Amino acid sequence: MERIEDAYHQNRGHYGSPRIHAELKDQGIHCGKKRIARLMREQQLSARKKKRKPRTTNSDHDLPVAPNLLERNFAADAPDKKWMSDFTYLETREGWLYLAGVIDAYSRKIVGWSMSEKHDTELVHAALHMALLQRQPGAELIHHSDRGSEYASSRYHMLLHEHHIQKSMSKKGDCWDNAMIESFWATLKKECAQGVIFLSRNEAKNVVFEYIEIYYNRKRRHSSLGYLSPAHYEKRIIESDNDFS
Repeated sequence: MERIEDAYHQNRGHYGSPRIHAELKDQGIHCGKKRIARLMREQQLSARKKKRKPRTTNSDHDLPVAPNLLERNFAADAPDKKWMSDFTYLETREGWLYLAGVIDAYSRKIVGWSMSEKHDTELVHAALHMALLQRQPGAELIHHSDRGSEYASSRYHMLLHEHHIQKSMSKKGDCWDNAMIESFWATLKKECAQGVIFLSRNEAKNVVFEYIEIYYNRKRRHSSLGYLSPAHYEKRIIESDNDFS
């Protein structure tokens, strides 16, 4: 039993009885597969199952989709020229927490975000609404997203139309077309949620709020921004414009 436990924990709990049997056999320990399975059941040792991940993008719909105006050109010469939107999820003991965000291509700043236990039009609409209130962009803005039903909805389209924003969408099933915000999700999960299962959705919300508003936007240095934070990078440009005028 000790050898079984050692083999189980050395392989991070991913091995079931067939692999444990093979592991012990390589160590010169001869024991029947059925006996190993029985001993593992008695000690409540079982292979960790891959966690079911929620489906986020649903592009199988009949809603109208926009052309890809961005074409993976993420360069911007000023704030609020190109926005990219997407949503992801975090695991909590109460269930999934969905997080929608809007990132500005110029400064990598998260200009709008929202969180909910549901991934629906309201989630992404709230993130865009926040971005519009904070930034008040001009009509030259391009808004890019995937083809998910949330972003293709008439309600979301109307909000973009009311603000004269050009709508752009990725090619079907191509995450690279929205790579900038996909990269942000990877950074967020690595730096504030890696290996963490939050006790509640409220705990996750507090952590995400602190990460985005206190750390990422204001403090975190980006190599692509000359090792400035998004807020500092934008402030520098504003100050230079004032000096010029």
